Amino acid sequence: MTDKAKRPLIIGLTGSIAMGKSTVSQMFVDEDIPHFDADAAVHRLQGPGGALVEAIEAEFPGTTGPQGVDRLKLGPLVLGDRAKLAKLEAIIHPAVGKLRAAFLEAHRDAPMVLFDVPLLFEKGGHAGVDKILVVSAPAEQQRHRALAREGMTIEKFEHILSLQMPDAEKRARADFVIDTGTSIADTRQQVRALIKNLRASLADSHK
Repeated sequence: MTDKAKRPLIIGLTGSIAMGKSTVSQMFVDEDIPHFDADAAVHRLQGPGGALVEAIEAEFPGTTGPQGVDRLKLGPLVLGDRAKLAKLEAIIHPAVGKLRAAFLEAHRDAPMVLFDVPLLFEKGGHAGVDKILVVSAPAEQQRHRALAREGMTIEKFEHILSLQMPDAEKRARADFVIDTGTSIADTRQQVRALIKNLRASLADSHK
């Protein structure tokens, strides 16, 4: 990674399923904060012509096609099998790491950047960021949002939760928490206040 003195402040954004990460990350983009979306990077790598399609097909035959990786075929193979999931992650994580490093180099002159990483704590990514921002909402609201998603079932939701660090623990380990259980306007106000404070802190540190 680039020398800290020559790179932006890295904010790691995370939160459990259906907590509002995408909404909050877009609010950072709206405030001109460069944003690296780990999930979007994975989709590109696994999509049509993606750099990882061949390697995934070799490891998991029959799970890819003209549109890249078929998640409906690959998902059931790895979700309940930690060994197979580890093999998939061994293919994906180094490639995402290279894209992240290239993003950081491209924005090395920015005061701060946002890394949107759903499993920031679970996969050890928190060690590579300067500040951790957790998005959180009440459990019932989270459940309602998740089950409203196409293809989501109670069983799938609960399985995903079982793979994620509990929300309370994430909040306890965060530098900042954004409450997404309120209105969009209130959440945006929280984001703007945080960015304002971070910019002021960075300006003071450079005096």
